[in-house]
Amino acid sequence: MYAVIQTGGKQYKVENDQILFVEKLDAEEKDTVTFDVVALGADDGIKVGTPLVDGAKVTAEVLKNGKGKKVRVSTYKPKKGSSKRTLGHRQPYTKVQIKSIEA
Repeated sequence: MYAVIQTGGKQYKVENDQILFVEKLDAEEKDTVTFDVVALGADDGIKVGTPLVDGAKVTAEVLKNGKGKKVRVSTYKPKKGSSKRTLGHRQPYTKVQIKSIEA
């Protein structure tokens, strides 16, 4: 059985015991979070919600909160003397492990 969940403006296809990196959630380590289910898939077929599947939920445990690798961005304007700059960005994430899918 698998489910399609929605979090952080994105959708993810998940299965039991899968480890997943999602947009940062407001939860501490070892907390339990639940996700909205957009679609469910099983041996007997697919159930798609409008927009969510009624009575279905996915439970996950937060493993850690962190930041991704640094992405460097440079800007440069030719013939303008000292108009160079370099910026860095580290996207925050939450690492979760899917515990159960309930239909």
